Amino acid sequence: MTDASIGRRTLLVATGATVTALAVGATTPEAPTAADQAPAAAAAVCTLTKEMTEGPYHLDGQLVRADISEDKTGIPLQLTLTVVDDDTCAPLGNALVEIWHCDALGEYSGFVGGNGHDEPDNGTFLRGGVLTGSDGVARITSVYPGWYRGRCIHIHVKVHTEVTLTSDGSFEGGQELHTGQLFFAESITAKVALVPAYAVNTVPRTTLAQDSLYDEGGAASGLLTLTALGGSTTAGYAGTLTLGVESG
Repeated sequence: MTDASIGRRTLLVATGATVTALAVGATTPEAPTAADQAPAAAAAVCTLTKEMTEGPYHLDGQLVRADISEDKTGIPLQLTLTVVDDDTCAPLGNALVEIWHCDALGEYSGFVGGNGHDEPDNGTFLRGGVLTGSDGVARITSVYPGWYRGRCIHIHVKVHTEVTLTSDGSFEGGQELHTGQLFFAESITAKVALVPAYAVNTVPRTTLAQDSLYDEGGAASGLLTLTALGGSTTAGYAGTLTLGVESG
């Protein structure tokens, strides 16, 4: 099902650009190191971006946990999402960042079969959230999402404050500050789509440029900064983004 955008707008803060250091004065540039390729520590720049609907596959009361991958096949994805106040860009601590997305076959837990595949459905895989620390950072481990008909690869995200943690490991109540989506560079997704776990998904893939919601706005529209975790596609990626929300 194709999501539709809604009118309310929020702020999203772009992460710093990737910096590659080159040797000065050398006759031949040296190969960049992993440290050279890390995102630069730069001052946040607040940029307006549209919010998006939560879509048809949200489920309430998901688990508070740092690893949502469960036993799902796919290449590793390590997300680092930083929540800040839109007025001051100060980090927002103790906010719950919730995400959910489909698996390599394009199926959402709780709705398996919607993309034409038959697999076990426990209603929890690739869903969950974590509380930010005092630095506003939420770190979540998952797998690179797959795709379903009509949408490019994406992750849904919500930011909540003042939630109550429950005895069953979930959360309830609080205030919802932001609903949006996270996107992936097409150059990397094209490589991921060739990995066997994803290639068996024969549903036609919508590219980032063809998507009905992504508007080519880069980080200001939810595009993650992706950094390879190793020397091959199957080693996985780290994804970072800073989200500005109206906390007052």
